[in-house]
Amino acid sequence: MNQPIVQSLQGVTLAGGGPFSARDLKFALSRAPVPVAADGGADRLLRAGVMPEAVIGDFDSLTEAARQAIPKARQHPMPEQATTDFDKALRSVSAPFVLALGFAGARLDHGLAVFNTLIRRAGQRCIVLGPSDLAFAAPAELELRLRPRDTVSLFPMAQVRGQSTGLEWPIEGLDFAPDGMIGTSNRVTAPLVRLVFDGPGMLVILPRRRLDAAIRALTQP
Repeated sequence: MNQPIVQSLQGVTLAGGGPFSARDLKFALSRAPVPVAADGGADRLLRAGVMPEAVIGDFDSLTEAARQAIPKARQHPMPEQATTDFDKALRSVSAPFVLALGFAGARLDHGLAVFNTLIRRAGQRCIVLGPSDLAFAAPAELELRLRPRDTVSLFPMAQVRGQSTGLEWPIEGLDFAPDGMIGTSNRVTAPLVRLVFDGPGMLVILPRRRLDAAIRALTQP
């Protein structure tokens, strides 16, 4: 990767152009206090009274008002159309983790593209926040401190096998694939859930109230 545009020792809140509330933004910034925008997400940040540290994207949805309000040094246009604004922004950030707001639920094709980027940029440790749940790309090994009866969904974006402890329905021996076996709506049976995968490609989906557990799991040494 080229020199990142944003380098932070703290978590980054990445705002997209999709809908999110002021409460959602406060929730994210309390954990990831560095605000960055992907294209039109800058307008949403400004409306919430937050100045982005950087705006990254092709700028096809950034309003003229936002261009005038944000210092030029913080604007980083990338006109190429081969990748999404989410991809452009995520690959341009170096931080312990990224919380992505405004990327889930607006359009189905956009949502699928976001999940594609999560898998391809798994090393960025990005968590996408939706209205009621969250999603991230699973590392090879993952330990999550959850509560019994919490829902854990596993959705494969590639062929992958794994092992688990702490789930009601163990995943050993299952051949996961996007056009085959999936693992949605599993349930937690123990305070510690351990997952091991034989390769990349698995999305983990948790209730949003377990965000802190997801952050700890992705950032622990």
